[in-house]
Amino acid sequence: MKQSENRIKGLGKLKRFAQGSFLFQAEEKAAGFYYVETGEVRVFKMDEQGRELEVARLGPGEFLGEAIAFVSGRFPFYAQVVKDSEISFFETLIVFRRIESDPAVARFFIELLAQKCVALSSRVESLGLRTIRQRLIQYLLAHCYGSGHCLIELKMKKGDLAKLLGTISETLSRGLKQMQEEGLIDVDGRKIHIRDCQKLREDLSA
Repeated sequence: MKQSENRIKGLGKLKRFAQGSFLFQAEEKAAGFYYVETGEVRVFKMDEQGRELEVARLGPGEFLGEAIAFVSGRFPFYAQVVKDSEISFFETLIVFRRIESDPAVARFFIELLAQKCVALSSRVESLGLRTIRQRLIQYLLAHCYGSGHCLIELKMKKGDLAKLLGTISETLSRGLKQMQEEGLIDVDGRKIHIRDCQKLREDLSA
């Protein structure tokens, strides 16, 4: 944790979670929030038909559920451990006591929540205003650091990537195939070779 985060580190209780287990499920009362020390957590919503929409993937150094916990609400989504993880749990009442006595901690959480609001706004815009193709290109470019071409190795299964992009596996596969036929990318399992990064950027802004 960074220096500001170290002020609250001692307030949390470190727990170990096995792959596939849940930190919490939808409608569960939020008595506190979480901090990912090691491992990975996926956050998703589920409709009445059991279809999932992945909201986020969280890794080491990221908080989860603090906004809901601060208003004593119920979690509106599910949080499932993707691989064996170590995660700290922070009880809301204990954190509130520290906030009341330490302005630096209060400022830290204000900044944290503000950053989450900005990220959420961007996520909503991506899901609501962009096509599946645009979301896919945006994801690829976010992991591309070259100007000519890039080789990206997916850290998740394509089915999980589809959920993250707000679609289904079949639609994602069609999108990848079409982009490959257009000469934009080459796909080999989880490896995606972007043949022309600039052209892909132009496609996104078109």
